[in-house]
Amino acid sequence: MVANSQYSLLTQRRFGPFFLTQFLGAFNDNVFKNALLLMVAFQSAGLFGLSADTVINLCAGLFILPFFLFSATAGQLADKYDKARLIRLIKLLEIFVMGCAAFALWQRSLPALIALLFLMGLQSSLFGPVKYGILPQLLDDRELLGGNGLIETGTFLAILLGTAVGGLLIGIEGNGQLFVAVVVIVIAYAGYLSSRSMPFVAPVDPDLVIDWNPLRQTWRVLRYAREARVVYLSIIGISWFWFIGALYLAQLPNFTRVFLSGNEQVVTLLLVLFSIGVSIGSLMCERLSGKRIDIGLVPFGSIGLTLFGLDLSNQSMLVASDELIGALEWLSQPIAWRVAMDILLLGAFGGLYIVPLYASLQQRSPIKHRSRIIAANNVLNALFMVIASVLAIGFLSAGFSISDLFLLAAILNVIVAIYIYTLAPEFILRFCGIIFN
Repeated sequence: MVANSQYSLLTQRRFGPFFLTQFLGAFNDNVFKNALLLMVAFQSAGLFGLSADTVINLCAGLFILPFFLFSATAGQLADKYDKARLIRLIKLLEIFVMGCAAFALWQRSLPALIALLFLMGLQSSLFGPVKYGILPQLLDDRELLGGNGLIETGTFLAILLGTAVGGLLIGIEGNGQLFVAVVVIVIAYAGYLSSRSMPFVAPVDPDLVIDWNPLRQTWRVLRYAREARVVYLSIIGISWFWFIGALYLAQLPNFTRVFLSGNEQVVTLLLVLFSIGVSIGSLMCERLSGKRIDIGLVPFGSIGLTLFGLDLSNQSMLVASDELIGALEWLSQPIAWRVAMDILLLGAFGGLYIVPLYASLQQRSPIKHRSRIIAANNVLNALFMVIASVLAIGFLSAGFSISDLFLLAAILNVIVAIYIYTLAPEFILRFCGIIFN
């Protein structure tokens, strides 16, 4: 039965336990990752003979590497087996990884904790194709957009809360590592318990023969996805969103310090606003589209990402103070509210952009290949985020400012939008339909 609203899905067994499971998983990842990054920032001097900045980038690389190595295999497993059972097995793997992390935290072993990021990345790469591949089997077509909106909202809020909790716990003098160790194990076990309430989900291709060569399988699925133009362009659009997101969020701390003269409180405030914005945009999709999967919302998202990205680049040229100030003092300045609105609306239009693309990808992908196509999407997402990091490093090293980088991102967003909408005019036709109906 189709739910009356997306929120009623949270009370139903076919969706509620899955939502809670993925929320707890994202929350736990970010509790551990932020606690580890803070340990690296303050305790890694001389570790491996490298600087703290280099070690932090090494951590990011170790976490993202499994997405390239295992996503293709994960997609095949998700198509071949019951996805609910796979999720329970993945949550058991999370309990094992977090148990190892707790021991490493107790021993205060940074090398072991950094190595465990690879296993965390492995677990996340296995979960990705199941996470988005299962939704069309749990939800009716008219629920799919709302369900994706809830998942995106839950994911961003989990990232925000996990980051905050990880930072607070590791900052407890003397026993910070112990508190983090206990919390990550408890959350991992809670996630496994919630997954046990998920109903059976029938395999979509039980006769599939697994190809264990990740490069060959990824290339094969990408080539297959290209045959359905909207599916392929949805993958490009989703990957571009993660490119833009990685570019903005990675620069936010230095942008706040150098151009806004704000301290860590201001960075946290802007992260909160971005996450709230994504949540608002994601939850608005169902209402704006009348519960249809309407890719006409995607150009709305593109326009907002461009306009508020441009405005943010202009505001960043105004320096508020020579000293770093806290959130309350920063908000007392007129410029602060404009920057805050730019960040909030970037998140909101990002939600309007990404949710219809995920829903369209799920709906239009052939059932027997859906999880494999989503796995290929995850590989491209990871690749685009790596490219964003390389571009930012090269651009800033060449002497350009973060303001210039934000301007470049807005211009590139226009170019990518023109590319996608020229190849698939359906996006613009549906956009015009929303405006004039």
